[in-house]
Amino acid sequence: MKKLLFQFDTDPHPSVFDTVVAYDGGADHVTGFGGLTPDTISGLVEGAIFTRPPKDKKNTAIFIGGSDMIAGQDLLKAVQSKFFPGFQVSVMLDSNGCNTTSAAAVAKLAAGSPLAGKKAVVLAGTGPVGQRAAVMLSLEGAEVSLTGRKMDKAAAACRSMKARFGVDIVPVEAADTEARGRAIEKANIVFAAGAAGIELIGAEHWQDNPHIELIADANATQPIGIGGIDVFDKGVERHGKIVWGALGFGPLKLELHRACIAKLFTDNKLVFDAENIFELAKQMA
Repeated sequence: MKKLLFQFDTDPHPSVFDTVVAYDGGADHVTGFGGLTPDTISGLVEGAIFTRPPKDKKNTAIFIGGSDMIAGQDLLKAVQSKFFPGFQVSVMLDSNGCNTTSAAAVAKLAAGSPLAGKKAVVLAGTGPVGQRAAVMLSLEGAEVSLTGRKMDKAAAACRSMKARFGVDIVPVEAADTEARGRAIEKANIVFAAGAAGIELIGAEHWQDNPHIELIADANATQPIGIGGIDVFDKGVERHGKIVWGALGFGPLKLELHRACIAKLFTDNKLVFDAENIFELAKQMA
């Protein structure tokens, strides 16, 4: 029986990246739908859950993507609300790579050094990857702060994470490079999650900082988020710190994404979101 993956995207056009990885993860056929909202998925979900007998439902799955993580979370809730005993399929949320990217990066950091009790700062962390990275660092026992250009946006992100995961993240307003440099002065872990092609801090902000032990940058587009590191850094030592560039932990992100897709087709009751994707990443790191 064919393994069918239905790609529910909150953006107008389904992600090509997610489609390619879905095939590489074992889907026999991927059907993408763009511009979806909680009000428009009823018929699609019903088509997925009513068409195959119970023993074969594991061969149908739903992937939720798009650039907006909050919209993705709302779509996941809407999809799950249509399920009832005997009529459900497995589903995965990874809006903008929020879960697989952050899980791969934090798992690599955790594999090299215990994170519990350490001070972590997620720079430009109000986006999908930054928020999920902050959550995962917190779940590992780190004391986490998250910077944003405006305090209200950073605070809103922290409230959202508290509501969803029960974690306490401290918002920090840091509108420019110097403010972000001050934000990491006492940090042991620095995670950069800014927009593509924007340098958040320069080399001078971290190279001589005696507190910083671990650095990860999720930006693969030049200039990358943290000056003085390389996008291919793969747990290398720079100025006494262990550094991971986006293409250093990128292979784990792709491997993890493919592994999650494959697991969707082993059961019809799985829900892959931040917590279990992160647990799988730690096993694979």
